[in-house]
Amino acid sequence: MDIHVVQPGDTMYRLAQQYGVPMERLLQDNQLEQPAQLVVGQTIVVQYPELTHTVRAGDSLYSIAQMHNTTAVQLLRNNPALQGRDLIYPGQHIVVKYASRPRGPLTVNAYAYPYIDPGLLRATLPYLSQLTPFTYRFDEEDLIPLRDESLVNAALQSRVAPILHLSNLDEDERFSAQLAHELLEDEEDQRELIQAILRTVDRRGYQGVDVDFEYVLAEDAGRYASFLARLRQGLAPRGLPLIAALAPKTSADQPGRLYEGIDYRLISQAVDFALLMTYEWGNAASPPMAVAPLPQVRRVVEYALTEFHPEQLYLGVPNYGYDWPLPFREGSRARSLSNVGAVRLAWERHAAIRYDDQAQAPWFRYVDGQGTEHEVWFEDARSIQAKLNLAFDYSLYGVGYWNLDRPFPQNWVVVNAMVDIRPEM
Repeated sequence: MDIHVVQPGDTMYRLAQQYGVPMERLLQDNQLEQPAQLVVGQTIVVQYPELTHTVRAGDSLYSIAQMHNTTAVQLLRNNPALQGRDLIYPGQHIVVKYASRPRGPLTVNAYAYPYIDPGLLRATLPYLSQLTPFTYRFDEEDLIPLRDESLVNAALQSRVAPILHLSNLDEDERFSAQLAHELLEDEEDQRELIQAILRTVDRRGYQGVDVDFEYVLAEDAGRYASFLARLRQGLAPRGLPLIAALAPKTSADQPGRLYEGIDYRLISQAVDFALLMTYEWGNAASPPMAVAPLPQVRRVVEYALTEFHPEQLYLGVPNYGYDWPLPFREGSRARSLSNVGAVRLAWERHAAIRYDDQAQAPWFRYVDGQGTEHEVWFEDARSIQAKLNLAFDYSLYGVGYWNLDRPFPQNWVVVNAMVDIRPEM
């Protein structure tokens, strides 16, 4: 796999000639919205098929997989134009194997809202080990229902492990320290909530639980870890794991409402895995910067490894960017946008995309129709490659994406090239 950075005068035809691959392959792998509208600085992923199969009448992905000692799901990964469907036709060229080899195994987890586009979900599921519908909330001791049937069923049908997500979001969709506090103070409420979780796990077919309590009070740090331990005990007879999604700490005594109630040492003993939410340095309320700058991500990982084993840790990966109006003013809000949308915006505003080698993230500036300057930071194939390499360098268990609801085709091409995606079912 190569990652080409578009230069002035580049076209997809010229890139196909330059790298010696069919232009159709470049177009299919990158799924560009407007392939004729390349932006200086955007990335194009180039893959080199080592073995292809020409479809004959009567072929299916399953029969082709058997013929070549691979799996139908791997064929779906190798051929993103299929969009997760076994819809092939005679004469079609199916990539069986690429020349590049993965660095090793990782578990690939991703969050998704229940209203995700079904076609996007179908196209993405082949690249996942786990799918986490967002989110079950609770009221005192009981779960608030989530319309998760379609997501869970789609995951199970694709042999992707669905993970139940529990958060302390309140009725206003805000993480509530008070809601968590009231639960953590009352062991009977905890017992009843755990039973409700276990009933839902059994009824829906969930294959694990992910708990994401944010802004936990400092005084509740021990009680939070104890709650997690009780939930883990309930899951253990079912052979199902407990994951805790954790605020990105860089030290044990890190100040701030987001961090003080999250004790990495205690939690490491209470759960099977932890997902490090190593993003939101650049956020809607912050000055412009990368959402997940690599030096900060590395600091979180290195601190986490003082309390967790590497095989317990998932690296959080953002699937979005932000657009900030300039100059930055306290109280102003950046606009969230997709990584694909960021490239589209650069094209529309005739902006060249730059790359910050320290943050390992792309960015650009443009001027809107009202004369206001903007700065945009997002993710591309290079920044994803850097994050996956970091996960491998530290021998982490997996990566977890927030979230699937916005298309990011290049990401999955990079994942497929670099990762032996670990099955969790």
